[in-house]
Amino acid sequence: MNHSSSSIKSFYSSLTHTLDNLYHSFHSQNFTSIHFLQLVLSSLQSFHSELTHLVHKLHLPIGEKWLDEYMDESARLWEVCHVLKSGISNVEIYCSMGANIPSIIENHDLSPQISREMLATINRCQREGVRLEEENKSLIETRIKPLTMNFDESILIQSKFNGFNGFRGALYTLKNISSLLLKIMVNGLVYCSNEASFSSSSHLNTTSYNDNHTGYRSNFMVSATRLNESVNERIDGRDGILLHEFHEATHVVDELRRELERIRGYETEFDISWRVGNLKSCFERLQCGVENTIVQLDDFFDEIVESRKKLLEL
Repeated sequence: MNHSSSSIKSFYSSLTHTLDNLYHSFHSQNFTSIHFLQLVLSSLQSFHSELTHLVHKLHLPIGEKWLDEYMDESARLWEVCHVLKSGISNVEIYCSMGANIPSIIENHDLSPQISREMLATINRCQREGVRLEEENKSLIETRIKPLTMNFDESILIQSKFNGFNGFRGALYTLKNISSLLLKIMVNGLVYCSNEASFSSSSHLNTTSYNDNHTGYRSNFMVSATRLNESVNERIDGRDGILLHEFHEATHVVDELRRELERIRGYETEFDISWRVGNLKSCFERLQCGVENTIVQLDDFFDEIVESRKKLLEL
């Protein structure tokens, strides 16, 4: 096996291993949790980094079409990740409004006035939740749908993808798997719609590769398709922002609202400290996850810029 073939094989093997780890994580934790979505983003960053390193290993010809193809794909990643950042930044605004609710009752008893203030703040927070979902849905309609974001389960690696010592095939494969990972993140952090923003073809064909890398490319597609099928089963028929911590926070806000409405008008004192403390904890978890994801996205933007710069300087 020559050096190029060895590098390509190592690239696919690494992708397969990471996808298998994602699949197991998918089934061992909530797939819409901020932790899992950050793991997906880390995998996407890793794949992009490995593709960039592959360029140097393959000693590709300077100024050829492979560079244009790489630039197109990195530009697509850049655009979708900016949508992700816009969507999760909207959630950050919701967090700041939710954090105002427990601050009203801190160091105070639950008087009728405090109760009214809390209900008014809850109303504003819930309206913000509706607004941000509508705004995030608009991001899908205007900025995601125009992009090519299909995961192809029936991909056939034709001889044309052997170009540039196999780099073209690696780039096409990564574009395909990036669509899957981006789908997971967009549905979790921005908006999931039954009007498919993403689609996938079916009937995986692992026997139609007409080069000498059939085995590990087939393994890769099996791993990718298995993850895709699991994701589709979980999101089928669901709408809205799927982020677990977001739903947890909205649920706790609604519970507190119902409790305040139930006890409104009673002269007897009620202890709602547990519900308020629970709400505060929920919004702290959501805020922390949002902030960490934004930092991670910013790091990825820096990596994309640096990679494009290095390859242009070759």
